[in-house]
Amino acid sequence: MTSRISHTSVDSRDACAQSRWWGDVLGFTEDPRDPNEPGHEECMVFSPDGRTRLLFIEVPEGKSVKNRLHLDLRPTDGTREQEVERLLGLGATLVADLRRPDGGGWVTLADPEGNEFCVLRGVTEATDPYAHLVSDGKPFPS
Repeated sequence: MTSRISHTSVDSRDACAQSRWWGDVLGFTEDPRDPNEPGHEECMVFSPDGRTRLLFIEVPEGKSVKNRLHLDLRPTDGTREQEVERLLGLGATLVADLRRPDGGGWVTLADPEGNEFCVLRGVTEATDPYAHLVSDGKPFPS
């Protein structure tokens, strides 16, 4: 017996604002039958294929320590540098620039509520080291 991840939940001060921000970042959308509205305590966004889901849940306390879990983003249609600039323009803040002279490394940013995430090299810049585990866009059978 095994389990699969249904969705990733993120504690938020403003679930609707966070769902919209991350939707813009990832190209995710809300469920048109259950749209995310200001004041909703739970707001979910879905990847275009519906398989990846992020749920933002309102909590009264703000973020106070470093994340124990974070997302690593790989730009799909541009470079890491272009994506970092786009995300900064959307309201992300720079936490750490760990780019290396050889082109490797990453940039750590924070979303509007301070949750850290990393931006890796884009798919046009680097090969996905886990591509061998994906077949026809579906997870490789275990």
